[in-house]
Amino acid sequence: MVRLPLTPAEVERGQRLGALLRRARGERSMLETALDARVSPETLRKIESGRVATPAFPTIAAIADVLGLSLDAVWAEINQPECGVAPADSGRTAHEQLTS
Repeated sequence: MVRLPLTPAEVERGQRLGALLRRARGERSMLETALDARVSPETLRKIESGRVATPAFPTIAAIADVLGLSLDAVWAEINQPECGVAPADSGRTAHEQLTS
């Protein structure tokens, strides 16, 4: 099976997911969080860094549960662009986005 390349929107959503999980984890160690969620620390690291932009639903559900996040809250946050950042498909160049 050939996996299609991710769209810019999917990559951006993966980055927002990673940032959300890092914030929710706070001072808790990545190792402790991963083990409690029964995922590998490497998987959690890749998700938090945005390298895995579309992780499996059960993986996110397990991590969210350990961090006390509702899946509704996760979904709502990762589907909203960050304040002051134009959506990836806005048609503006990166320079225009940075200088506006």
